[in-house]
Amino acid sequence: MTARLDDAPPTGPRRPIRSFVLRQGRMSPAQQRAITTLLPHYGIAYAPAPIDFERVFRRRAPVVLEIGFGMGETTAEVARAHPAVDFVGVEVHSPGVGSLLRRIDALGLTNVRVIQHDAVDIVGTMIAPGSLAGIHVYFPDPWPKKRHHKRRLLKPPIVRALAERLAAGGYLHAATDWEEYANEILANCAAEPLLVNTAAGFSTRPVWRPKTKFETRGMKLGHPVFDVLFTRR
Repeated sequence: MTARLDDAPPTGPRRPIRSFVLRQGRMSPAQQRAITTLLPHYGIAYAPAPIDFERVFRRRAPVVLEIGFGMGETTAEVARAHPAVDFVGVEVHSPGVGSLLRRIDALGLTNVRVIQHDAVDIVGTMIAPGSLAGIHVYFPDPWPKKRHHKRRLLKPPIVRALAERLAAGGYLHAATDWEEYANEILANCAAEPLLVNTAAGFSTRPVWRPKTKFETRGMKLGHPVFDVLFTRR
């Protein structure tokens, strides 16, 4: 599958709608060094062809895709706790990429790889159908202004694409502290025929998801966190 999965038509001059905006975040010298020296080792270059996970990780193991890993704290913690599972983290922002690369190297993690590219492109061209054991989407940008809702990642076309890339029994797990977006994610997943909810509505936080800085910050502000957990039929 090579078609784009965003709101743009397959042809024509209209610029595709992105779920992110690249900002000029400040990078520390250590993060920059990590990108220069570690990304060639732990990174996967974008290419419009399915990833051979067995070749990349040099073993056969379940693979979990994480979209938008931020600074990588959760990714590294989950990977360290589950050495029998391989993780592919996707992030566009360079400071976060550099931060996760440093964590991978410091912890000696062999089960994490990083792709610095738009997740929509990656899902559409680099992830084969039925190849994933799980997908994590933790605290995606809620784009709170109504005119920006079209930028939200977990719209029905993306939910369908993610569901198609899960193996039978695989899971899609999203978390957000933005209640209105949480309800939208829940509704979009519930409307996807390939997915089934593991709870009557929102899920309790699974034991494998550590509390993130976003979550802690939101709880201090009185924002509850909503987990959505569906499995592939």
